[in-house]
Amino acid sequence: MQLFSTFETTSYLEMAISTLEKRGIPKEDIFAVPLDNKQEDRKLFDTLHRSDGTSLIDIGMGLATAFAVIGGSIGFKLAWGPIYWGLIGAFAGFVLGFVIRLFLELVIMKKKRLLKGKHSEVILIIDCAESQAELVEEILWSHFALGIAKVK
Repeated sequence: MQLFSTFETTSYLEMAISTLEKRGIPKEDIFAVPLDNKQEDRKLFDTLHRSDGTSLIDIGMGLATAFAVIGGSIGFKLAWGPIYWGLIGAFAGFVLGFVIRLFLELVIMKKKRLLKGKHSEVILIIDCAESQAELVEEILWSHFALGIAKVK
């Protein structure tokens, strides 16, 4: 039987391997494979097929609404009237909000755009007898494996 598990590269991985060796799993039956994680920067603009959940127009829409109301209210006293000034205010608010959000994403939150959460960095493959599978699985979970799969 083979057990596959994923770990972050920490001391818990080394402790899990040494515990497995102490419990009777030979070194030849333990195989660790490091993964190459994606190193390129996340894309700022989403495509039709992929989205990261970050919206660039949320602040723009809010400011467009607020500026449209203000522009429409002030427009009653101005020459072009409330409709034109409401549209001008909406456009100006949207552009301002979009620029603010773009600045926040490019400058301030650049580091947060990296992949979030825990990433599997090592796959640990263990060959063992079916009678040892429960013990091996318990050892892996107790040493903070991110995931485990069994194959007979």
